[in-house]
Amino acid sequence: MLGFMRTVAIFGFASALVGMSTSSVRADAVEAFYKNRQVEVIISGSPGSTYDLGTRLVVRHMARFIPGAPTMVPKGMFGGGHLIAANYLYNVAAKDGSVIGSLGETIPMAPLSMPDQAKFDAGKFNWIGNSQITTNTLFTWHGSNIRSLDDAKKRDVMTGATGAASPSAQVPTTLNNLLGTRFKVIAGYTAGQIEMAMERGELDARGSSTLGRLKSIRADWTKEGKINLLFLQGLKGDPDFPNVPLLIDLARNEAERQVFKFISASSLVGRPILAPPGVPGERVKALRDAFQKTMTDKDFLAEAGKLDYEIIPVSGEELQKAMEDLAQTPPDVLALVDAAQTPGKKFVCAEIVKDKSICDKK
Repeated sequence: MLGFMRTVAIFGFASALVGMSTSSVRADAVEAFYKNRQVEVIISGSPGSTYDLGTRLVVRHMARFIPGAPTMVPKGMFGGGHLIAANYLYNVAAKDGSVIGSLGETIPMAPLSMPDQAKFDAGKFNWIGNSQITTNTLFTWHGSNIRSLDDAKKRDVMTGATGAASPSAQVPTTLNNLLGTRFKVIAGYTAGQIEMAMERGELDARGSSTLGRLKSIRADWTKEGKINLLFLQGLKGDPDFPNVPLLIDLARNEAERQVFKFISASSLVGRPILAPPGVPGERVKALRDAFQKTMTDKDFLAEAGKLDYEIIPVSGEELQKAMEDLAQTPPDVLALVDAAQTPGKKFVCAEIVKDKSICDKK
């Protein structure tokens, strides 16, 4: 009996050594891969946007925690409301961990709402993490005299957007189709160009922006009352804007609530870092571990604080699960969202869904 127990103990010890050895080999292999390597970082947000500034900040610090300490090389790839970069990362970019990227928060919804343009499966990307849960808003310039959605139903509201597939185009289009507002979406701007055009009086509104940007880059606008926030689009309200309603609370029936809930879910995605599909698992883990360490690093947090870049992180594992769940969105909800986000499309709820009761007013 003692001999048997001794044999089991020796076997267990040997197995542990093998496990430790295997783990060490994998760590060494990851370090060997990244040592003296340049990692290309695709940024789909326009220069000066929180996508751009936040991504550069995160990856610069994150490199210190990746085995081998690679050099991060940011590369802008704009257009198509982040779709050009998303399609590139999924279909063209190297799938070995030498290319990562940052995409718009609504990109995971694109394959469900516009499959002809979005040539990817969001659940198959390798999600590394999100540094900032975002709350978005649609805001108008003070000189426009548009202070509420009811005001936006009375006349045309010239609204700047970065691309047809971006939140800045999709959100005002959704409001037009569901609530009868009259936002006239003009796409093709960068974030900065929209805001300069508003100052010049050429535009009345920006179709979507994060509160983070308004609290940092445009803090003077909110403090001096230069803009009107019509609603908050996200998972919860913000204590700095207690009187601004949540978009989801403006729904008049269950169908509208489902649409507003779907487009507000992008808040969790926020400002993500992700890698293409097919990257070896040990490299994905190393990138996720590096991201998590960055989120609590004192030097990173100090620099983020100086930039007024709010850190509200989500792990890569949590994002991965959320993206896989997103793929299970019921067909009726997808049909409602598609009708709501299609410019000029007549939105007749009862003709879209099987359960007509969700179309009834509250």
